[in-house]
Amino acid sequence: MIKKILAKVFAALVHRKNQRWIRNPLLAQQQVFKQLIHKGLKTKFGIDHDFEIISCVDEYREKVPVRDYEDLRPYLNEVLEGGSDILWPGRPLYYAKSSGTTSGAKYIPLTTDSMPQHIRAAREALLNYIYETGSSKIINGKHIFLQGSPVLKDKKGVALGRLSGIVAHYVPAYLQKNRMPSWKTNCIEDWEKKVDAVVEETHHQNMTIIGGIPSWVQMYFERLSKKSGKTVGQLFPNFSLFVYGGVNFEPYRGVFKKLIGRTPDSIEFYPASEGFFAFQDSQKDKGLLLLLNHGIFYGFIEAKTFFDKVQTVLSLEEVHIGINYVMIISTTAGLWRYNIGDTVQFTSLNPFKIIVSGRIKQFISAFGEHVIVSEVEKSINQAIEAEEKEVLIREFTVAPQVKPKSGLPYHEWFIEFVKAPPNLEVFALRIDKAMKEKNIYYDDLVRGNILRPLLIRKVMRDGFQNYMKSIGKLGGQNKIPRVSDNRKIATALTPFLYSLSKTK
Repeated sequence: MIKKILAKVFAALVHRKNQRWIRNPLLAQQQVFKQLIHKGLKTKFGIDHDFEIISCVDEYREKVPVRDYEDLRPYLNEVLEGGSDILWPGRPLYYAKSSGTTSGAKYIPLTTDSMPQHIRAAREALLNYIYETGSSKIINGKHIFLQGSPVLKDKKGVALGRLSGIVAHYVPAYLQKNRMPSWKTNCIEDWEKKVDAVVEETHHQNMTIIGGIPSWVQMYFERLSKKSGKTVGQLFPNFSLFVYGGVNFEPYRGVFKKLIGRTPDSIEFYPASEGFFAFQDSQKDKGLLLLLNHGIFYGFIEAKTFFDKVQTVLSLEEVHIGINYVMIISTTAGLWRYNIGDTVQFTSLNPFKIIVSGRIKQFISAFGEHVIVSEVEKSINQAIEAEEKEVLIREFTVAPQVKPKSGLPYHEWFIEFVKAPPNLEVFALRIDKAMKEKNIYYDDLVRGNILRPLLIRKVMRDGFQNYMKSIGKLGGQNKIPRVSDNRKIATALTPFLYSLSKTK
């Protein structure tokens, strides 16, 4: 009872404090900008980019170009080799390992200044929920956030791990008794074994908060129901808050309602290794409150102009509702005018709220795997090179199959061969193996039995050409996307397919 009362009091205090920057968003961002420049003055990056003479945002834009991970790699390599005061004062506290876009894994620095902002944002999201609903009953129950292993490795004196595993080290003392699963279970690397262990530890508990990437949580719910013979809602009658992020929840909504037996409240987070950017602050609004006083300075480039020779980076006062923007961030981790690759749309300008609309480049992330074009192209080329007999392809595209008629979901590869491999199943497994090597998230999902190995559909001769003709885009500069995060093209290709080729 005391914990519930204190939670309500604390929630009210945090809400009142946050209203200051919510009501004065541009001032809040200006203060963050000044703090960032001041802290970066004596770093190698700050010296190289004349931070000492930067006094306004316009000068900052002139001195510092927009960069992605690859562009920032020379500085990051110095950090990874043990350098100090390179991008941010001192050395990082952690490296968060995530999937790279063009050259393997990325190692994102988390500093003594940036790490607390991740924790602060997650805490404030939950407190905001308590303030909004007036209910603190979730506090006294058990909580679980399905996450990666908290076991960290050492990289030249800095701890390395997945962000979700790093965050597991920051559960506050007053919630330690509420946290599930046990530390031992959380450290299990094999995802399938881990889920089974989590089910054993939690099926009889008073669970009130459950969180994680929807595909992972779905697997947990299915195993709970199989073990108990009950819906998740029957098993956990006090389960009242689902917390999620990382992928679009809409494809899972119907399945979750069936598994739970009802629809609990939910909060969407927008976290990344590079920062915790926003969270859903209202049960009546799907927009995510952009966090403007949490150590991140924002800029926005219209997605349709992103690849122009001259990029215009807009500030908050220049954005509009409903336009796709590439989000550019400067952070207390030393990521300066950094493009994380996400696109967002504003749903409100007072306060500033966004939804995540996708990635600036083609991708598949139906399950949180973030598969990109270069990965699928390199994987199919690797499989072709491994074949003893010549294999030739005319065209291909890849889409996720989220709701198969039977079995686990999978990636569906639509390939038009000029000369097909003698054994299509072997060829598919070779592509699958290459994909696992190139994308750690895809590897995790297949190993964890969340996805089955990919499946190939053979497209008839001239099938892609006939498809393009059918939609009025034959010839010219029209192209077939290599990857799609939806099944629009996959469905349209159905009349142009040979019989389904199975892979196990």
